Amino acid sequence: MDWQAIITSLPSLGAGMIATLKLCAIAAFCSLLWGTLMAVALMRAPPFWQRLLHLYTSLTLALPLLIVIYLLYFVLPEYDITFTSPQVGVLALTLYYAPYIAQVVRSATEMLPRGQWEACRVLGLSRTEQLRDVVLPQTLPQMLSPLVGLMIGLIKDSALLSIVSVQEFMYAAKQAISETYAPLEIYLTVALCYWVLNSLIDWLARHIEFRMTRYRRGMQH
Repeated sequence: MDWQAIITSLPSLGAGMIATLKLCAIAAFCSLLWGTLMAVALMRAPPFWQRLLHLYTSLTLALPLLIVIYLLYFVLPEYDITFTSPQVGVLALTLYYAPYIAQVVRSATEMLPRGQWEACRVLGLSRTEQLRDVVLPQTLPQMLSPLVGLMIGLIKDSALLSIVSVQEFMYAAKQAISETYAPLEIYLTVALCYWVLNSLIDWLARHIEFRMTRYRRGMQH
């Protein structure tokens, strides 16, 4: 094991990890926002828009992320639509993961008994009050686990963006390998970093879910 190669590459790998975290944070926020809007539209929009969203969802679920990246980076410029590499990364991850998020949000929302919505109307609660006091406390614990799984998938899939020169973690790893000629050591370091990061996210989500569902366990005793 060439420890010197790992030590030499740590600054560039650290910069790549920071770039990955920033890009994934932006993509996660955008995909959560777009996915939530999609879920609302799928439940309340006119039939025409619902059909369009169903078509978009079916296409996204059927395509590999790599195809989406290629379409945005190589095909759109032929029609004078050009994005920078980081913009392609954020847009590709957002477009790809939003439909999955929409399905999670819609499923959790539709599981609420209809009587609760009717009770909210009888009590005269506003939309904001319904969302804050009734919907989110019940749906968030159900959505948290699948949403975290999607966010972990988003982080792992961000490694594909190195093929279009997005200077994220895997791009930094390739650069380090070209300088140190130590692929085993560099890739093992990258794998360990991904494992630690995703394990930390999973642990944090479990901790939050545990705290959010304490009242349910209290009612059972």
